Amino acid sequence: MVQVENKDGKKITVTNLPVAVQQADYRKAVTEQLSTLNLKSLPNRGSSNIYISCVDTVSTRFDIATVLQDCNKQSNFERTKSLFWLDIGNARNTGQVVLSTLGEIKQHNSKLYRTVSNLPMVTDEFRELLEAQYDNYEASCLFAEPLEKQDLFINSTLTNMGASLLWKLFRDGMTTRRGFFLNLANFRSEPISVG
Repeated sequence: MVQVENKDGKKITVTNLPVAVQQADYRKAVTEQLSTLNLKSLPNRGSSNIYISCVDTVSTRFDIATVLQDCNKQSNFERTKSLFWLDIGNARNTGQVVLSTLGEIKQHNSKLYRTVSNLPMVTDEFRELLEAQYDNYEASCLFAEPLEKQDLFINSTLTNMGASLLWKLFRDGMTTRRGFFLNLANFRSEPISVG
């Protein structure tokens, strides 16, 4: 038997887990294009604790940064407060995962660690590098043609390693690394330290 809260906020007891899943009000991940034009149509006006992006173009990455800064200003409640942005990007056989905070996150005092309340956005920290690149619209992570232009496993490797970074952050409640650069051609990964 499981006791869950239904959509009306009432506690119910169920013996069948699929029934509990149907009757509970779980928040779901939204896989929508994030833009200033569709924010009002998204649940909670696009506010979320964590955003994960994997985009093909530099201009889209800057657009996302602008939208996330706007989302952070709109959030008044802790459960919808925008906290983290995990940005994933790749080229043929290289890529990066960078974790940023969306504003200040208050940290507890620690005698063991030097705490950091803000991790810079990828678009701020690596602005010059991003602006030096050009948008390549012919290759996309979504179609089969890019397999000739990018390594078969670059996307899945970055995704798994990025998910591992989030998992360690949630499990341990802290992280000393906020991302990494990956070169799959020579199997090298270079972590990005928090401080």
